[in-house]
Amino acid sequence: MDNYLSELTTEEVNKDTQNIDECNTEEMLILINEQDSIIHEAVKKQIPNISLGVDIIYNSLKSGGRMFYIGAGTSGRLGVLDASECPPTFGTDPQLVQAYIAGGDSALRTSSEGCEDDSEAGVKLVQDCKITSKDVVVGITASGGAAFVLAAIKESNEIGAATIGLVNNNNSKLSKICDVCIAPIVGAEVIIGSTRMKSGTSQKLVLNMLTTCTMVKLGKVYGNLMVDLKATNKKLYERARHIVCLATGVDDITALQYLELSNRNAKLAIMMIKTGLNVNGAKSILEKHDGKLKDSIKAATA
Repeated sequence: MDNYLSELTTEEVNKDTQNIDECNTEEMLILINEQDSIIHEAVKKQIPNISLGVDIIYNSLKSGGRMFYIGAGTSGRLGVLDASECPPTFGTDPQLVQAYIAGGDSALRTSSEGCEDDSEAGVKLVQDCKITSKDVVVGITASGGAAFVLAAIKESNEIGAATIGLVNNNNSKLSKICDVCIAPIVGAEVIIGSTRMKSGTSQKLVLNMLTTCTMVKLGKVYGNLMVDLKATNKKLYERARHIVCLATGVDDITALQYLELSNRNAKLAIMMIKTGLNVNGAKSILEKHDGKLKDSIKAATA
């Protein structure tokens, strides 16, 4: 075994689950659930580093930069999942938060684990995406040693982009080459080396935090309402209606009327209802305040 790999926490034998193959179904589930309970504390310990990561991402996006997730295997798939949810949830341009996995899109469905060893592909990806010094790149790899991710981060550093690492081991190779390293240490996996389990779950929690907190800071949320959602199907249209009602106190019919006036833009509909402005007036003030609804309402009603 590779010396680096053999020294990783995620590759250790979990003493609490050594006899899982002798357990009945319920006993196995209890063991897995007990191990999962470790994850939240591990993520909590990383909040200072997650906070640094959020501020780096926010400053980048606010200044016209983009965010890139680059990962391999489970880590890469989780990055793609998080990035793909940003446009419908927060109304972002699909180019704002992008995600790439070693082996390309086909690796999302079919395992292409050998691709994580391709350093040249990592460098080429950064070049093909035309990453610049305004952008931020988040490398995700449980081991912290996937060559594809390491190469992409090194290339991003050369360009001057901000770099963040998300790993599940201390003293990883990735931690030594990124600006901020987020490392929730969840311990040995239930099944040795199966980082789709505790490691993957901790990564999903961190990715949720990175994008959600960044979008809140960018004004994509009013209170805790996701007012920038894109109402692209029946469910989301109903959700937009509900959000307008919650934010303004109007009835369903009024909410739907304003949603139609605003071209299904919940934030704009709320702004119009709260201020009495027409579409153009409400839109103009929102633009002046970077889309931040509370600031825009205060300015319009001062």
